[in-house]
Amino acid sequence: MTMFVDTSALYAAINAGDASHQHAKAVWESVAQRRETLVTSNYVLLETIALLGRRLGLQAVRDFQTQFVPTLKVHWVDQSLHQLAMAAMITAGDRDLSLVDCVSFEVMRHLGLDMALTFDVHFARQGFRCLP
Repeated sequence: MTMFVDTSALYAAINAGDASHQHAKAVWESVAQRRETLVTSNYVLLETIALLGRRLGLQAVRDFQTQFVPTLKVHWVDQSLHQLAMAAMITAGDRDLSLVDCVSFEVMRHLGLDMALTFDVHFARQGFRCLP
């Protein structure tokens, strides 16, 4: 099975102080054992690195880069995908819905994915199945 990985799941798996850490870590290890294909976007990587650096410091960024990024297949966002996601975000009119979320939804649709590893409720609201 192939699934999309969101910032919320990555951050929770890395940050031992996150309320969802144990759950995220267990799910991450289970998915890794089953050798699932894990897809994300370069926008999610950027968002995760910024969040880790700001909240946990450079060592957390290093750990993410060496331990997590190599397990991910990265879908690189081009101009047309960016514009499509931008239009979706503006049309939605939801100030809690980020551009990164909208890019993620468009990547999932483009790749035919219906499962996301995420703690973000926006994915379920878009009709995607979510782990955990």
